[in-house]
Amino acid sequence: MLNLYNLTAHEAARLLRQREISAIELTQSCLERIYAVDDQVKAYITLIPEVALEAAAEADRRRAAGEDLLLLGIPIAVKDVLCTQGITTTCASRMLEDFVPSYNATVVSLLQEAGVVMLGKTNMDEFAMGSSTENSAFFATHNPWDLERIPGGSSGGSAAAVAAQETILAIGTDTGGSIRLPAALCGITGLKPTYGRVSRFGLVAFASSLDQVGPMTKDVRDAALLLSAIAKYDPQDSTSVNIPAQDYTAALQEEIKGLRIGVPKEYFVAGLEAGTESAIRQALQHLESLGAELIEVSLPHTQYALPAYYLIATAEASANLARYDGVKYGYSYPAAKDLWDAYRRTREAGFGQEVKRRIMLGTYTLSAGYYDAYYLQAQKARTLIKGDFDAAFDQVDVIAAPTSPTAAFKLGERVDDPIHMYLMDIFTLSLNLAGMCGITVPCGFSQGLPVGIQFLGKPFDEAGILRTAYAYQQSTDWHLRRAGI
Repeated sequence: MLNLYNLTAHEAARLLRQREISAIELTQSCLERIYAVDDQVKAYITLIPEVALEAAAEADRRRAAGEDLLLLGIPIAVKDVLCTQGITTTCASRMLEDFVPSYNATVVSLLQEAGVVMLGKTNMDEFAMGSSTENSAFFATHNPWDLERIPGGSSGGSAAAVAAQETILAIGTDTGGSIRLPAALCGITGLKPTYGRVSRFGLVAFASSLDQVGPMTKDVRDAALLLSAIAKYDPQDSTSVNIPAQDYTAALQEEIKGLRIGVPKEYFVAGLEAGTESAIRQALQHLESLGAELIEVSLPHTQYALPAYYLIATAEASANLARYDGVKYGYSYPAAKDLWDAYRRTREAGFGQEVKRRIMLGTYTLSAGYYDAYYLQAQKARTLIKGDFDAAFDQVDVIAAPTSPTAAFKLGERVDDPIHMYLMDIFTLSLNLAGMCGITVPCGFSQGLPVGIQFLGKPFDEAGILRTAYAYQQSTDWHLRRAGI
């Protein structure tokens, strides 16, 4: 008998349209899968089965009334950093443990309009600060391919939920690689849209010039379907770009003959795990066999991406997280002596260690006497990094590179070594600094664990990276492999 939770969104949509299954049956299948395995994976912070089944019933009624939306009745998991009206939004932090928003993020509203069924809110690194989903205030998420290993971060809960078949679709956010890294480590597809393509209204801010919402799915076609639903102009977000919405599935084609694919020499360096490099090289050879032209390109300022990111992102985090003072909403220390003591003790108890570390670094970066030496220099480096990509895209159509320098490491292995942890993002940060789009897809295994290759595109060329990734997936079967849990 077919386990419905194993379906992709486009497979499920076809069965729903043909009335072979109902949205209630599909949702129930996913919920039963969650009940069976999530005590091991720990992908969800909040599960809303009653709400989900009501939404599924409504989707069935809408379809019976003649509505034919592609995602109508498809279950989805949402990273717990997006506001959901009437449903707890914690950002995996004690600071917001009991916060129930009075409104929806625009992305959540768009998903509801599309008729998807929200199963719950997924675990993450606290306030999206981390690369392993070990920084959650509640619990660590486990990689479905090996429960002793990390799923990547910060959208590790969403990635693990998709990889463990605990949902059909998921939403994540990507500030420095937080969609692409966990997608690669969990063997799924993850797409980081161009900055400004998807609304950030109702997204709890980490670094406002870098954050972006995007799809995490079982394959590229599902990513195109989900992006089509959420990539719409939003006047409530001042950074939302007013360009026409489009159907990204129209870009999917298997023919990439003559496509110019850039291979950046700076991404094949010491520290790239041998098994990961081997899988990436084989993927590049396969793309060449499909008729693509591989062209070596140089991104000479790549070495500055990590320090520039951790200055800019922490500076913005320091400003954004100043609002959590125990006064208006969120956690408030109950026994403070005075206002200043309340501020201090609320933040001391409410924030985890990694968040405190980044707030302190960001505050230092913005302090008098250091702003020019650090923050301003980081912004100049950011401009140079963007210039590198612009020059490379004068020669090529897309850029292909490793998503992560290694496969998933063991839980606890890097908790006390923040620099080593930050290096997991070495191949993903530049894209966010440059404000471009990227997608990662599975391309092999290293020591039995998934490896991902990412395709980077020019600003607002999501169609180009989707086309490349789709052609690769249609001629390989890595994305069809499933975690054994």
